[in-house]
Amino acid sequence: MNKIKQILARYKALKSNKPFYIGLGVGVLFLGLSLFFNYEANGYTAASISVAANDIFLDHLPIMKVDGIFLEGAIILTFFAIALALYRPNRIPFMLKAAALFIAVRSFFVILTHLAPPLGALTAPTSNFLERLAAGSGKDLFFSGHTGLPFLAALVFWQNKFLRIFFLLASMIFGGAVLLGHLHYSIDVFSAFFITYGIFHLARWLFKKDYAMFREVAD
Repeated sequence: MNKIKQILARYKALKSNKPFYIGLGVGVLFLGLSLFFNYEANGYTAASISVAANDIFLDHLPIMKVDGIFLEGAIILTFFAIALALYRPNRIPFMLKAAALFIAVRSFFVILTHLAPPLGALTAPTSNFLERLAAGSGKDLFFSGHTGLPFLAALVFWQNKFLRIFFLLASMIFGGAVLLGHLHYSIDVFSAFFITYGIFHLARWLFKKDYAMFREVAD
């Protein structure tokens, strides 16, 4: 009960915080636009598909069934991140904008090169909207969102040792899973860490006030 009161008190403290609501509104708008760009990028890439390429890692890795990690794992991780944001609402604007920037940048990369999925790539069966959202089009290869988003979360929560380690492990597990399922080329996975690192620092620079608000309360 005391914990619930603490959480409610955090929301009450933001009741008259105008910068919070402006940041929240812009973050929601930015996220919506980025998801639209992502949808259009997936459609363009699917229509412009070319041929598969050889890959030094995939050529030597067995193909394994990774649906549970790729789909359900991604959904669980997403809801965990949402819970972290709701637990401390001052986190929400920056988390929305950082995620939106990640999706927008990735959408741009996706339309640049139109390689077909790796030979023998598993097709992750999707039975509902959330799974379709987690799986993407299957042709949005560069760079790996399943690897990059958990790594972005690790960078965002870097000051919290538990969350940092948790999200770093999640990023490596997802990266390994998409390689074992031949769902991504190895360059999609390894480049995700470097590109995501740049996205995080770009987000810190673009959304300074939101990041300062994010850091106002210790994790």
